[in-house]
Amino acid sequence: MAPSAHTLGEVQQRIDEVRRFLSATLSIANAHTVEFYTQDVWRRFVAVTPQEVLSAVTSGSDLQREPESKGNERSSTRFGFCSDTNRLVDLHELLQAAKAHSLPGLGICWSRDELLQVLRENRSESGTAAADIGAELEPDEFMNSKKSHEVQSMSEVVAYLAQYCRVKQVIDVGSGKGYLSSFLSLKYGLRVYGIDSSSTNTHGAQERNRKLKKFSRAYQKHNKRSQEGETHSPRDELVEIKPGSNGDDNVSCAGGENELQEEEKVLSDVNPAAERHLELNTETDELFLSALSVDVIQTACPRIPPSQLSAEERERRKKENLERKALNRTASGSSVFSPLTSYVTAETELRELISELEDAVMVGLHTCGDLAPSTLRMFVAKPELAAVCSVGCCYHLLSEEFDQQECLHGICGFPLSQYLRDQSWFCGRNARMSACLALERVSLGQGIQMESLFYRAVLHVILRDHYGSYKSEKRVGNVYSKAKSFVDYVRRALTRLDQDESKLSDNDIQDYHDRYAPRMGEMHAFNMLKVTLAPCIEGLILLDRLCYLKEQEDVSQSALVQLFDPLLSPRCYAVVGLKNSRNRVTS
Repeated sequence: MAPSAHTLGEVQQRIDEVRRFLSATLSIANAHTVEFYTQDVWRRFVAVTPQEVLSAVTSGSDLQREPESKGNERSSTRFGFCSDTNRLVDLHELLQAAKAHSLPGLGICWSRDELLQVLRENRSESGTAAADIGAELEPDEFMNSKKSHEVQSMSEVVAYLAQYCRVKQVIDVGSGKGYLSSFLSLKYGLRVYGIDSSSTNTHGAQERNRKLKKFSRAYQKHNKRSQEGETHSPRDELVEIKPGSNGDDNVSCAGGENELQEEEKVLSDVNPAAERHLELNTETDELFLSALSVDVIQTACPRIPPSQLSAEERERRKKENLERKALNRTASGSSVFSPLTSYVTAETELRELISELEDAVMVGLHTCGDLAPSTLRMFVAKPELAAVCSVGCCYHLLSEEFDQQECLHGICGFPLSQYLRDQSWFCGRNARMSACLALERVSLGQGIQMESLFYRAVLHVILRDHYGSYKSEKRVGNVYSKAKSFVDYVRRALTRLDQDESKLSDNDIQDYHDRYAPRMGEMHAFNMLKVTLAPCIEGLILLDRLCYLKEQEDVSQSALVQLFDPLLSPRCYAVVGLKNSRNRVTS
């Protein structure tokens, strides 16, 4: 892709570096918070004080000074862990190593601007510059700030990939509510097929698509007239295409706010107040919010009876209706996306889902668990797929081939590359859960909610001491959010677990809380160590995916690209790949 593109050997070298680091530190990431006190986790793994850890991780001060002597236990260390006891004794060494073994520290990633520059330099001379298409539409007209940032950043990359490969179709796997698909089709004129396993999501996307067809022509005409210097309100354009003679009066006349739910919630430390929808500033904002939101309240528009119209006006409306129908037929085959409901795997035959399939770019924005590696497997296996841009999430939902408890049958999501499979590499679910933590946000004080974790760990002690069932696989569930106090929490949890809560008095329960409250700092510090290791675990998962693409003969170019601001979107890395054009099916 560029002179700075990394070879397969270089990617494998980075994998080995991260693997060696994690082999010494993964025990911390895999320690279960629920068992923190019953297994005496702090004393088993850490030989420094909680205060030292919290100070070093949150302020970064430990990175600016030389390590202090920790006595005999520090005489021989590996990444800060004593070679004899396997306990953490040198925070400076650990934090420096964690930084060096994250994706930024490894120097393996491209920036979004670097990728776009390469695609611009190599774009087809016969095509229209992707950045010039629909330049006036901004995604924050119908999305919250996080989703707006993601869609705007990713859609431009996808548009340039499509132009680079000279294709007009995009397949959006795990398309959800269709925001990326809508934006790609509307702003960049791409024909997008959004595939999601949820019929609810697909139905919502279809409703948005129906509205979008009604309003897209008005927006396009408004843009054209604005470019020609004419001054027409988009509200006027909206009136021109309002259904009148076809009996469809249920059209929104005014914009409204669409409250969106954030799609990435696993171990999230997001402040919900920071993700509220934006205010509407212009009539154009209202127009497109109406078009793309199925949740707004629709009101009936004023309608003049046909008998009161002049002959000239009736003829004009008849012509407009014919033009609108022709436009919708064209849009349905080109720029307005088609939502499809299907559960897809690497074995899915895309041509059975999409009869009009041509060469296409496959994309996935925050595809959960095994769907992200399945997207890459599909890209490799299907000759009609020219490029891929995949951003995964929910690493805890990945199935691991060498975890006998998780991957009992079928094709697993990790490891994906033959290189790591040959080494039988295994992370563990708790480690993958840790990989979902957001170091950048925690570093700015948006920390983990510790009280609920503390309650659950102390409950585990109570279950061990009084019920003999503390290893039960039955989950407590979301009891904390409903509890008014620790005592109330324990009683609700015991009821959920079908245990006799009358065994313990309120004072007995409160005594457990008071006994372990002074050690709450240990749990906080330990989870901060997990946060420190999170980028390294995520890095190994993503390097495995990049290595998989590098191993494929038909994939000519591939890279890891940071698409998003990690403060807005912690799962910010995309795996991008391009195929050899001679091996693709031509349209």
